Amino acid sequence: MIPAPKRLRALIVDDEKSIRRFLRTTLMAEDFDVAEAETAAAGLTLARETRPDLVVLDLGLPDGDGSKLIEPILALGAPAILVLSALDEETRKVAALDLGADDFVTKPFGVAEFMARVRAALRHRLRMQGGSPVYDDGRLMIDLVKRQVRVNGVDPKLTPREYALLRELAIHAGKVLTHRHLLAKCWDGPDEPDVQVLRVHMRNLRQKIEESPEEPSLIVTEQGVGYRFLAKGEA
Repeated sequence: MIPAPKRLRALIVDDEKSIRRFLRTTLMAEDFDVAEAETAAAGLTLARETRPDLVVLDLGLPDGDGSKLIEPILALGAPAILVLSALDEETRKVAALDLGADDFVTKPFGVAEFMARVRAALRHRLRMQGGSPVYDDGRLMIDLVKRQVRVNGVDPKLTPREYALLRELAIHAGKVLTHRHLLAKCWDGPDEPDVQVLRVHMRNLRQKIEESPEEPSLIVTEQGVGYRFLAKGEA
C-alpha cells in the first residue's frame, strides 16, 4: 500500500480572529495542517513544537513586532514565511523581507492572491534546500555554474552588473528581493548606487531577456519594495 503524502504544516500568527479563521479555512481546503497563535510569544512556542513548513505572520502583534520572530523561526528549520501587512507599512514590510521573509500579502487580500503567494514561497524554500543550478524554461537558460545565459540559444551579452542581478534573482526565484538587498549583493567598491541606478540596470536587463520588456513576465516589480523572478509556471 502506498503511504499518503505528508501533509504540509502551517502556522498562523495573527491577533485578529477573523483573519485567522479566513486563513485557516483557506489553508485547510488546500490540505494543510494548521496551528494558530494570537501573540508573538505563543507563535514562537508553537513554531518550536510543530516545526511548520509555512508561517503566516502578521507584523502587528499585541506583544511586539512580528518581524522579530523571523530570525528565530528560520533557525528552527527554514520554513517559508509569508508576512501580512497593512497598506501603510511599507518600511516594516521591506525590513521583514530583508530579515528573511519570502513574501508579503497586503491587507485586504483574496484567496487566489494568498495561495499564489504561498505556492511561490514554498517553491523558493524548496529551491534553497537543494535546487538546480540551471534554470531553463525553453526560451531562457541560466547556468549558474558555468555563468552562461542564453535567450533562444543566443548569448544576450549581459554586462557583469546585469548578470549579477539576474543571478541573484534566479537563485531566489519566487522570493521578493528588496531594493536594499539587490544593491548590497550586486554592487561593490567605492560607488554608492541608489534605487534609480538599480532601476536603470533592471530596465536594461529586461530589454535583453524579456519577450515583452514593457510587460515583463520574468522579472516583475513589487511596487515600492523590489523585484521578483518568476520561474516557469509561477504567477
